[in-house]
Amino acid sequence: MNRRLPEEQEPNPLARLLEEKRRSGRAILDLTVTNPTEVGLLALDEAALAALAAPSASRYEPDPSGTRSAREAIARELCSPGAPVDPERIFLTASSSEAYAHLFRLLCEPGDDVVAPRPSYPLLEPIARLEDVRLESYRLAYDGAWRLDLDSLEAAIGLRTRAIVLVEPNNPTGSVLAAGERRAVEELAERRGVALISDEVFREFPWREGRALPTWCGTRSVPTFVLGGISKSCGLPQLKLGWIALSGPQAAVERYAAGLEWILDLFLSVGTPVQLALPFLLARRSAFQEALLARLRSNLETWRSWAARNGGAVLDADGGWSAMIRLESVPPAGHDHAEWALDRADVLLHPAHYYDLDDDRHVVASLLPEPAVLAEALRRLEHGIDSPSRA
Repeated sequence: MNRRLPEEQEPNPLARLLEEKRRSGRAILDLTVTNPTEVGLLALDEAALAALAAPSASRYEPDPSGTRSAREAIARELCSPGAPVDPERIFLTASSSEAYAHLFRLLCEPGDDVVAPRPSYPLLEPIARLEDVRLESYRLAYDGAWRLDLDSLEAAIGLRTRAIVLVEPNNPTGSVLAAGERRAVEELAERRGVALISDEVFREFPWREGRALPTWCGTRSVPTFVLGGISKSCGLPQLKLGWIALSGPQAAVERYAAGLEWILDLFLSVGTPVQLALPFLLARRSAFQEALLARLRSNLETWRSWAARNGGAVLDADGGWSAMIRLESVPPAGHDHAEWALDRADVLLHPAHYYDLDDDRHVVASLLPEPAVLAEALRRLEHGIDSPSRA
């Protein structure tokens, strides 16, 4: 088999247990769901559908970077006043996953590497492997707040490192770098001659009201690629539109822009209807975001109250759709907390090791489930369910 593909694709123990339970007819309460269309947070109404059905969408006039109107809308709607982005330096993709793949192709030769945070969402490693790129990691540490281990970042950067990946807010930690950490990262990237890739798909979802989360858009001393998309920003994962915003020194920007256009011209993966509808979709995203933020903050408080009653804690963070919860109770031997929750209470959570966090006390939960579902799931976790043990 191709060495870039996984040697084994067998389900892990949690996935096997979940499949067994579903086959037996158990009603599983899923606290990992991050698809807004599955939790009553629908954003595709009649007005949005009408925008997607515009008569002009019947014509096909492909532009590798994306339509000018779509790129102007991104520059207008999603950049902070102090962090402008030139629409000519915005490039449309079908998703952030595709954006990562394109950037790895752009920046790396086979065998080069990029460095990414740990813990983080387990998406980058298989994409990097598929592009014949190695993934190294640097450490995010928690001491009541998330901190960048700058020494681990510097140690991870080698002669063949081509980029530092940042996820702001990180998934699942919900953390963003402090101002001093941001300066240190950019100075390190400049000194070592590497680019920055900042995944900001969750940037518009701060946990604290009134707080705007920072962006890497704007004037930068190194080539910087900022990723976003309407999957999260507008709650429209089914429409498949993301983007890369490029900034940095002029010579490097011009070189990378030309390379990106060439790569994108090979794929032309973004559909015309969604590109033409994008200005409308972005301009009205606030209603979806307000509903989601209200859900997120309510569920966050529910989790905090439950954790306090049960000797645990929700780890403090800045934003995003997921929370990390520390559980102090010890499950039976051979179980992690997520497996025990599914076995004992028919509640699905993600174990921390899914995200390369080597601490079995932690689980990761989505903050999107409907409040009634979360309340029942937490009741089950606290008291169990009225059925025989299935250990």
